Amino acid sequence: MRVSLPATVLLLAALIPTAMSPGASLAQTPPPVVVLPDQPPASSAPPAPPPTVLLPQASSEAPAPSQEAPVKPPAPVARPRRTAAILQALDKTTAETLRFEAPIGQPIRYKDLVFVVHVCEDAAQDLGQRGAAAHLEIQSAPLPIPGRVTPPTRQLFKGWMFANSPGLHPFEHPVYDAWLIGCRQTTVPEPASPAVPIQPRPAPPAAQRPVPPPPTPAPPPTAPRPVSPAH
Repeated sequence: MRVSLPATVLLLAALIPTAMSPGASLAQTPPPVVVLPDQPPASSAPPAPPPTVLLPQASSEAPAPSQEAPVKPPAPVARPRRTAAILQALDKTTAETLRFEAPIGQPIRYKDLVFVVHVCEDAAQDLGQRGAAAHLEIQSAPLPIPGRVTPPTRQLFKGWMFANSPGLHPFEHPVYDAWLIGCRQTTVPEPASPAVPIQPRPAPPAAQRPVPPPPTPAPPPTAPRPVSPAH
């Protein structure tokens, strides 16, 4: 009596002897063969030169000058200079205040101080400036006192003072204080008429020649002249 088996059982029975064979596990699949394309041979020709760039020819004619003239900045307006400065001094120990006039280049004494004003300039009115400025020098020159050694003269201040800004460059002293009030144009005296030339006289003999007088010492600084506060 023949029994029919299903097809799946028959297929498994055919594969079992093949899987149990000793050379089946050692067999390896060979690597695939890669075929590279043929490369073209290198060219021995020299490289092509770079392209030539043509520059425009320079024109021999000079460019035409601009019709517009350059704008020049306006010249600064000079500050008018005066012939005297009006100063005010204060003695801190006695609270004494004095306003006086100091001509340019003339030393003026106030107690132990001597003022010499070099320049006094007013503000330019057309520029809207206000206030005067003066460049002066203040020296300490104590008056001689009998029985005491007079200290040497020394400089206490040299620079600019401004009437509108007295604290910008102030005069600092433990006893005195001084500041600028303004400038003034004083009247200049008329020059004297030229002297008439005198005929020279013959020199006397050496025995009768008079002895020249001793040299006259330089005049001391003048005292300050009070100025009315209205100026």
